[in-house]
Amino acid sequence: MGHYFLLPNEVFTLGLSPGELSVYAYLMFCEDRETHQCWPSIGRICQHTGMSANTVAKYIRQLEEKRLIDTEPTKVKTKAGLVRNGNLLYTIRPIQEAVNYKLEKDLSALPNPKRTRKRR
Repeated sequence: MGHYFLLPNEVFTLGLSPGELSVYAYLMFCEDRETHQCWPSIGRICQHTGMSANTVAKYIRQLEEKRLIDTEPTKVKTKAGLVRNGNLLYTIRPIQEAVNYKLEKDLSALPNPKRTRKRR
């Protein structure tokens, strides 16, 4: 049986661009179901989405802004003992947090209704 994953239905209510959706779906595919974390390299995400590194980085920032993911830099130690930057550690946030954030943002963008008094 093949490897599969489920994309939450709510993701389609968030107004994601096709690129954001593609990067998010790939991160969900890589996610450890217990820790909700993964650490694919930007290059690996590029290979699987067909996007450039700059484009993937842009969509990662946008997914963070939309509260779908958190990222954290990691460090690795080489065989020579040098410390280098590792891949980003991605944490997939609960989808309801992103839905609530979008709803609050949409509500705050609505114009304030002016209070009117009834004339007699």
